[in-house]
Amino acid sequence: MDEKSQTLLELQEHLVHLCPSDIKTRGVANGELTIHVEASQLVKVLRVLKTDTSCLFQVLVDICGVDFPLREPRFDVVYNLLSLKHNLRIKVKVAVDEEDWVPTISGIFPAAGWYEREVWDLYGIFFKDHPDLRRILTDYGFDGHPLRKDFPLTGHVEVRYDDEERRVVYEPVKLTQDFRNFDFLSPWEGMTPDLPGDEKSDAKDPEGTV
Repeated sequence: MDEKSQTLLELQEHLVHLCPSDIKTRGVANGELTIHVEASQLVKVLRVLKTDTSCLFQVLVDICGVDFPLREPRFDVVYNLLSLKHNLRIKVKVAVDEEDWVPTISGIFPAAGWYEREVWDLYGIFFKDHPDLRRILTDYGFDGHPLRKDFPLTGHVEVRYDDEERRVVYEPVKLTQDFRNFDFLSPWEGMTPDLPGDEKSDAKDPEGTV
């Protein structure tokens, strides 16, 4: 076992000692420690990770969502933290369902406010007590959450500029052809012995040269 793995295992045991009833599962893989906590214990655990001298995970790299449509609960919210002091990384995962909420951590990591808005916009995961939980990447009237795996690839509406009305208008999506009607006759889709234009290679010019 290398030195870094040993350090992560020691950190894991240290966290179990600090939060014995708050960490559901934990493990070390790919040079990172991953722990799973309940949403109700998230703020407590993250505050420990940020302030404890053996942790000092003071950089919130990002927050992301993961969608597992066939699993209960459906979503994971993943917090990626970095300790510059100890040169270590940790992932904190919270499992939530569609109707559940996760407490905001913007009071611990101010940058979390932006990340939480993105997760809300793209996955529809609600962050309780967020000071300004609005969409951040999609438009104000956007329907649905586009990174959910049951979101249609075409979306629900399309946007275009109307010259007569001189404004952007929203309309239901209209596909110009069947979405799965692929052109398999194209030389780029399926190679055949004779491609369009091959007959020219055997033709002779008027002077008798190829």
